[in-house]
Amino acid sequence: GPQVAVPAPGRRHAPRGVGRWAWWLLAYASLGLGLLGIVVPGLPTVPLVLLAAYAAARGSRRLRAWLLVHRRFGRPIRHWEREGAVTRRAKRLASAMMLASGALVLAFAPRPWMAGASIAVMALVALWLWRRPEPRQ
Repeated sequence: GPQVAVPAPGRRHAPRGVGRWAWWLLAYASLGLGLLGIVVPGLPTVPLVLLAAYAAARGSRRLRAWLLVHRRFGRPIRHWEREGAVTRRAKRLASAMMLASGALVLAFAPRPWMAGASIAVMALVALWLWRRPEPRQ
């Protein structure tokens, strides 16, 4: 794949010892949950992959390098780190998934307040997401 030189956000050197292992664990756990989110409605893939990239910058150079050149994840991570930007396609997909998840929650939540709280959180996330800029390129 292409070589990409994007510095780790906010830090020049990864921590050592226990701190590094905590970041490593967070990176891999976030990536695992993000990948699970591809097939599980309501589990947000993109934020978890972004968290994995952030944590990997502090705990796993190998995972970070892999994420930055990954065919699906690399470009969104680079856009986010450079500009805080999200593509319109990603916004639409995330909104559609939140809408589908909201419908499932509405249909299956044991209490109406649970459905209302979940839908309110998803609506706030969608509002925040659509306020993010789109990448310049």
